Amino acid sequence: MGHREDLLEGAKKCLVEKGFVGTTARDIVKASGANLASIGYHYGSKDALMTEAFLAVIQEWGDQFTSGVTGEGGSLERFRSVWDGVHAGHEASGPVWAASMEVALTRDRLPELRALLAASQGEGRKGLVSMFTGVPEEDLTEEDLRTAGAFYQALLNGFMLQWLFDPASAATPAELTEGMRRAVAAMAKAGPGEGSAS
Repeated sequence: MGHREDLLEGAKKCLVEKGFVGTTARDIVKASGANLASIGYHYGSKDALMTEAFLAVIQEWGDQFTSGVTGEGGSLERFRSVWDGVHAGHEASGPVWAASMEVALTRDRLPELRALLAASQGEGRKGLVSMFTGVPEEDLTEEDLRTAGAFYQALLNGFMLQWLFDPASAATPAELTEGMRRAVAAMAKAGPGEGSAS
């Protein structure tokens, strides 16, 4: 590996162990074996490197269970299958989700980092919609990302927040699936109403 890849691997390790705020440039240098100046040369800033590390860890996490997703796109079986995969990896991904919550809670203290993460939201939503619906990422529209993507992202963030707060009371994949079934049944029973998307 070159310095760029070494830095990324070191940043990923620090992210999991120390979080965004707790990681210094010197921590990354120590974990990667690279030199301090190489962070600026290859990534521009520590925050940019940490953001890339975060996205890489999330991608790796998603790849661990997307191959095992079953069921027709958009079905309850597929919904349950995705949550089974998320749940199976939640302990390993806990530090990463804690780091993302950490950034969200810093509000205006890390504006560059928040901006970089905000810019990555579309890619995250694209992957989620594709996972739940089976539609290839390249076929998704901006409206898909702003609606279904935001919905699935809210579910995922809520699940991880529940798990971080109190794992014992966090919803299980079966409970999330039943909750979705009940919500859809209640909406179908009520019929289209004012403000429905049609």
